[in-house]
Amino acid sequence: MKKKRKNDFIQLAVLVLLGLSVILSIILPQVTRQPKEPQILSVSILIRDTDSSLWTNTRLGMDQAADELGAELRFLTLTTPDDAAEQGELLRREMENGADAAVIVPADPDAIASVLSSSAEVCPIVSMESPVEGASGTIFADPVQLGTELAQALLADWTSGRVLLLDSGGGVNHSITARLEAARSVLEDAGVPVAERACQSAGLSTGLRSLLAETGSQWVMAFDAPATLRAAEGKELEQLSVPLYGVGSPVEIITRLEQGTISAVATWSDYAAGYLAVEHAVSAARGKDRATAPLSFSILRGEDIYEPNNQKMLFPVAS
Repeated sequence: MKKKRKNDFIQLAVLVLLGLSVILSIILPQVTRQPKEPQILSVSILIRDTDSSLWTNTRLGMDQAADELGAELRFLTLTTPDDAAEQGELLRREMENGADAAVIVPADPDAIASVLSSSAEVCPIVSMESPVEGASGTIFADPVQLGTELAQALLADWTSGRVLLLDSGGGVNHSITARLEAARSVLEDAGVPVAERACQSAGLSTGLRSLLAETGSQWVMAFDAPATLRAAEGKELEQLSVPLYGVGSPVEIITRLEQGTISAVATWSDYAAGYLAVEHAVSAARGKDRATAPLSFSILRGEDIYEPNNQKMLFPVAS
């Protein structure tokens, strides 16, 4: 009897063990295959302006990418527009404080490159508008093509008179310089007289008239969004009739394009640019290489604004 009970106990134990092994063989693979939640990354966004009012749609795209890809964004502005030294110190501080990646609109690309080469703590950097040596990628429209096509838009309207080219890049913003030089080449090749003046964007709202008088110009070209907007404000303030050609997609610029204050602008999807910048930064922070291609852009006039494709580009709605 005792021997039978012992055998029964052994058989029961074996059955229990077999049952457990079957259960574990089903559960364990599922557990081990459970995807790990991606780490929430900290991405610092540094622009070259004192406020982000011209970056509303760009920020919408950035926020959308951050929500989808698991990132927290930290937006930083400057106390003085285009202060390269302040921007460099902000970037250095963000890297030392453990930012996983950064997106920067450089006031001076060379100054940012210097920070990257001299800092002990470096995270992946994505540049917007202008390439930066040492950055993981650049999100920008081809500056030579943009300057060329913007000049061609002016040539389509030009009858006579000198064209004032506004150099708001301070001699250090490579994209603004390349846009301006491409436009100047096209205009000069067509026999159009040009004048070039260095300026600060903020001063154009009150100083445009004097620049026109000084150079005897009857047409104006600006090569970035802040300069385009301030020149448009100066034109309105002084009730000037000179045609203005510029760059940018913010609603403040598009409104003036619709009203006729601006004759034509080179524009692209700020929303897409912001999304791509954060997407590339997050990928780089996670050790994944992604290629970047130049942003597509269009030359728009007031009558083009409400075409369906342009509506999508200019007035995005984040999902």
